[in-house]
Amino acid sequence: MCSNGVNTNQLKSTIKQIDDEVALMRRWTHQLYHLADGGQMPKTAAKLQEIQGAFDDIRALLTDAGDLADEDDEALVDVKLV
Repeated sequence: MCSNGVNTNQLKSTIKQIDDEVALMRRWTHQLYHLADGGQMPKTAAKLQEIQGAFDDIRALLTDAGDLADEDDEALVDVKLV
């Protein structure tokens, strides 16, 4: 639905695209973590593991943003009886 000049479906679709990109970066970071961990680089592995957690947090926030877009859209709908 398009409310207040914003196409909610397009907004949610773009949020999903960003989530997909973050998921890909998280997978790459996970692979690098295993490389560093197996290569006896504990400090690097720990930092990469921390980054994975940050990506998880970002994905949760993106999910929340998508849900809130629906809520905001519903709040903008003005129903009038005729």
